[in-house]
Amino acid sequence: QVQPVESGGGLVQPGGSLRLSCHASRSITSTFNGLDMSWYRQAQGKERELVALLPKGGVPNYADSVKGRFTMSKNNARKMVYLDMTSLKPEDTAVYFCHAQGPYGSFWGQGTQVTVSS
Repeated sequence: QVQPVESGGGLVQPGGSLRLSCHASRSITSTFNGLDMSWYRQAQGKERELVALLPKGGVPNYADSVKGRFTMSKNNARKMVYLDMTSLKPEDTAVYFCHAQGPYGSFWGQGTQVTVSS
């Protein structure tokens, strides 16, 4: 079992930066290394959308709307994934979810709210 736990959301002004973290708790290191990790977001009244995907052993892929502004990274030893967000825009406001996909199933975190507003 994997239980993603997000942190780092909050209120930030347009143009600002924020780092989201996701801890894949309850996973052992070998399991975590075999996971495809991703970040999704869901704005109020809209469907959940993929923001960034980091497949196991691969490189990150990003939605066009965040390319050049968001960076996803992973620390296998700490069982952590990160989403560094820069040049934030009001339209980035959403609940951000961490997702883990592996041989034992699909696991979602509870989400963390990001609000971009002046």
